[in-house]
Amino acid sequence: MCESTSVNECKNSGGGSVRLDTWLHAVRLFKTRSLASNAIKASHVRVDGEIVKPSFRLSVGSTVAIRHPGYSNEYVVKKLLAKRVGAPLAREAYTDISAPPPPQLFAAPPRRERGTGRPTKKERRALDRLRGRESQNGRWRATFEEEES
Repeated sequence: MCESTSVNECKNSGGGSVRLDTWLHAVRLFKTRSLASNAIKASHVRVDGEIVKPSFRLSVGSTVAIRHPGYSNEYVVKKLLAKRVGAPLAREAYTDISAPPPPQLFAAPPRRERGTGRPTKKERRALDRLRGRESQNGRWRATFEEEES
């Protein structure tokens, strides 16, 4: 498994490694190990650019990328942790190298003035186009720009 100097920390001396889902849970990137495992199985987590299994043995220096809707975070592994630790210790186990998330994800949704009532059909369609959706025969459909090969 891993040779450790303490109960929670695994050093990279002698080829130490720890499971990916265990490490993601230990450094508090996921609330539970099963949530981490499910994200890995759904290909939302990559190690050094490759899709891996939850049982993948992580080593110091690896790059872990976690995809979220609209953006992704990247972390470089500095320490291997086998058990969940407090937040200050967990932050020392990795370096966040991800770009800041796009500002439109945190922007407040547009609000209508009080007393103006429901939007008209024309206003609703304009709002849907603004949000990247369009309705067709009463059904919602997301709009995507198609790539031409």
